[in-house]
Amino acid sequence: MSDPTTDKPDELAGTEQPFVQHLMELRDRMIRIVIAIGIAAGLLAIWPGPAVLFDLLAAPLVATLPAGASLIATSVISPFLVPLKILLMAAFMLALPVVLYQVWAFVAPGLYTHEKKLVMPLVVSSTLLFFVGVAFCYFFVFGQVFKFIQSFAPKSIVAAPDIEAYLGFVLSMFLAFGMAFEVPIAVVVLARMNIVSIEKLKNFRGYFIVLAFVVAAIVTPPDVVSQLALAIPMCILYEVGIWAAQIFIKHTQAPDDDAEAAKP
Repeated sequence: MSDPTTDKPDELAGTEQPFVQHLMELRDRMIRIVIAIGIAAGLLAIWPGPAVLFDLLAAPLVATLPAGASLIATSVISPFLVPLKILLMAAFMLALPVVLYQVWAFVAPGLYTHEKKLVMPLVVSSTLLFFVGVAFCYFFVFGQVFKFIQSFAPKSIVAAPDIEAYLGFVLSMFLAFGMAFEVPIAVVVLARMNIVSIEKLKNFRGYFIVLAFVVAAIVTPPDVVSQLALAIPMCILYEVGIWAAQIFIKHTQAPDDDAEAAKP
């Protein structure tokens, strides 16, 4: 007979706690998150500074503007608020590892062992994929899109984009590409939760291609370059998701699933 104290293949990582204690722990971890973001914001304010961060964000657009053209501020406080918003956004991204760790530390005690194997890789990979999507948008898509748009501008028009409008455009594009690069995560979750089988995901390829172009047409500017830049990676990442799901399922099965799979 096996020892019950050692034969616990899928036990909870922690013990039950009173509701008030959960609230206190949540408060403490939220405070740590705010402190981490505050420290990151303070460091970025010292170096390189909000103005430099804005210049970096505006560089892809400025590089395509005609000689002598520049961005403008149509509001009195825009030169202060826009760089400040960019500073806070950069601080959050810099502190994201701490944020994710605090969220994980709060949730992990209530998860089973096999659930931990499922959640942690998904959290890490989804974060990395989001950053990859944002980087792809900044380093490749922006340059191509702005060049394409400027090529259609008549000579009688002098481009002078507003900094608030540009910030809104950049954030929407970052969000669109960051979320689009989460396609493999969505595919893996659907397959791992047995919501959709791998075979059905493979058969859905043709429909997903159409869906990708529809989504790209909705969330990106009405130009061919940005739509193709979003739709094509989504289609490739869908295939990556199917491949990753097949591997991921084998390594994150619960003990009950393994037992059922072993039955004749």
